[in-house]
Amino acid sequence: MGGIAALVTVGLIITLVIGGISWLTAPFRGEVDERARTDGSGAFRIATYEEFFGLCSTVQSKEETIKALEEEDKTASESRRAQISVSLTALKSSRIEAVNEYNAKAAQEHRSAFKDEDLPPRLDVNDMSTTCAP
Repeated sequence: MGGIAALVTVGLIITLVIGGISWLTAPFRGEVDERARTDGSGAFRIATYEEFFGLCSTVQSKEETIKALEEEDKTASESRRAQISVSLTALKSSRIEAVNEYNAKAAQEHRSAFKDEDLPPRLDVNDMSTTCAP
């Protein structure tokens, strides 16, 4: 009976030691896993690289549409001006959302490393002539 108690005690001690080591190394293992999913993933790198260009070109597209509507507004009829006003409000709002999304993702360390160096580090909400690449 004493041999069984000793085996159970040794088994319990080994379990506690292994559990303690796992608990102590969990943060390190989590960082390694995250790095493998981001830095080590070619698909993530390409998707992030393309995502920044996509967001920047979305902002540019909205700016061009805003400029075209503002130009049209100068000669539009009264009813068309009302439509243009609503469209401009919506476009300006969605442009600001796109700028904020770009800036939020550019601020993320694990994403910013894969942003093309020709893209701006941040976009300015007040700058209506965004340049994405030379």
